[in-house]
Amino acid sequence: MIMLDAVTVRSGGFELRDVGFVVPTGAYGVLMGRTGSGKSTLLEAICGLRPVAAGSIRLGDRDVTRLPAAARDIGYVPQDRALFSHMTVGRQIALPLEVRRWPRATIHPRVAEVAALLGIEPLLARHPAGLSGGEAQRVALARALVFRPEVLLLDEPLTGLDEATRAGACEVLADVHRSTGVTVLHVTHDSRESRRLAEVCFVVEHGEVARRDAASATGAMS
Repeated sequence: MIMLDAVTVRSGGFELRDVGFVVPTGAYGVLMGRTGSGKSTLLEAICGLRPVAAGSIRLGDRDVTRLPAAARDIGYVPQDRALFSHMTVGRQIALPLEVRRWPRATIHPRVAEVAALLGIEPLLARHPAGLSGGEAQRVALARALVFRPEVLLLDEPLTGLDEATRAGACEVLADVHRSTGVTVLHVTHDSRESRRLAEVCFVVEHGEVARRDAASATGAMS
């Protein structure tokens, strides 16, 4: 579960005030809004990358409002995917496990497992410079999922993909959600992604967040 209760968050002179919504445990939530509406600001607040001025954030049964980002155990895919140019794909996926001090003998099998889930086993020895946009998206997703987070946050994960690749990536996200049961919050301005993926949908508009069904959210983005 992801629950925001009366949250106020600021970014420069921009403010979202008294935001409240719930993504139920195991649901695929989509947060929509036009560019500059505050979607990424909210995601950063949930991640712990931006402090909240008021209100509370709960993940499952934990109040994480004042916890640092590293203590929240969130899988996070930023807009730019943040892949490290000097690391192979396999090492990038393993990194979250190394940071969490998983036993060395368990790291390789887990990397292989998540690579198989996402169909990227042939990429494990490669570096990011040679990857397509769709391949890079899957690598970033694998890295976010490898330590089995209960919550996965995706910030415009399909930006920059062509239409055919985007459609395939939507199928990958849906398959991953079904396979893992992770609670997802997916930020986008694209109503097509909401129609394909959302079980619950929210729209940021005029500094407020409201729950919508996919059809009315499409109208709000037009």
